Amino acid sequence: MRRNVLTILTCSSLLFTASCQNVEEPRFSFEEQGREVPRFSSENAYGFIEDQVDFGPRSPGSDGHMRAKDYFVDQLENYAGERFVYVQSFSHTGYDGISLPLHNIIAAFNVQSRNRILLAAHWDTRPRAEEDPDKPDSPIPGADDGGSGVAVLLELARILSEFPPPVGIDIILFDGEDYGESGDLDNYFLGSRYWSMNQPVEGYSPRFGILLDMVGGDDARFPKEGYSVRIAPQLVDAVWRTAAQLGYESFFPDERGAMISDDHVIVERNTGIPVINIINHRRSENGGAEFPPYWHTTDDDMDIIDRETLQATGDLLTELIYNRIN
Repeated sequence: MRRNVLTILTCSSLLFTASCQNVEEPRFSFEEQGREVPRFSSENAYGFIEDQVDFGPRSPGSDGHMRAKDYFVDQLENYAGERFVYVQSFSHTGYDGISLPLHNIIAAFNVQSRNRILLAAHWDTRPRAEEDPDKPDSPIPGADDGGSGVAVLLELARILSEFPPPVGIDIILFDGEDYGESGDLDNYFLGSRYWSMNQPVEGYSPRFGILLDMVGGDDARFPKEGYSVRIAPQLVDAVWRTAAQLGYESFFPDERGAMISDDHVIVERNTGIPVINIINHRRSENGGAEFPPYWHTTDDDMDIIDRETLQATGDLLTELIYNRIN
């Protein structure tokens, strides 16, 4: 998308100035406020995943990657307004020595509010399916791992455009989360690493953040991820308690999960913003993470997407935003 430099600077200032002035301590009671909660449509979210998968793999440098970036910008500009969408572009040298173009995509809602919340997901897909016994060198479709978190946030953006939220909401779609080879953490989390070290406005300080990663799969479970518990235990307890009150304890069991390196760890480490991770996994007997059988394989396609999982995640976020956070 074309951007005027002055517009970008003005936009980014509007996006984050209110947050920079917020000095209140986080409050995580999340008591019901008696406010009406708009309906989250899992059908819409499912459609947003389909659109992404139709672009093909969205690994950095691919044709699908560029098409998806333009699609996200168009969608968010439609919902938030062009002035309140900012594309943070940067590059990273890939394993083959070629410079990869990457793009974090940011949208803000209720920019006047000093009381702000960050919601994030990664939008890139993995360039290799190393867990696939038949096609380990193929890129993954990324319906769940990459597609689902973005889809939930796009549907939420639609809702925020129709029903102004009582708090400020900043959505960030991080790029380059899943580029790295197994064991090479320096080449993972590229977008969150770049954003957290090059924030558009210095001092951006939302009360907290929630990261969504693999939130649309069949038979999903979201135990309390270990780093999230270490970073913000009261926030984790409040979010999971809210999920139980909504009847979603089967998706959000009150149990400790594994410690999973993800974008939330990078953001908290570099900025101090408490960010927790909602991610589908099980904790093994030795404390490690066990991911769904389609994880990092070419089976991560539309066949494993479950509307009930999308609904549970979306209902939780809309309840938090519209009826719990004060």
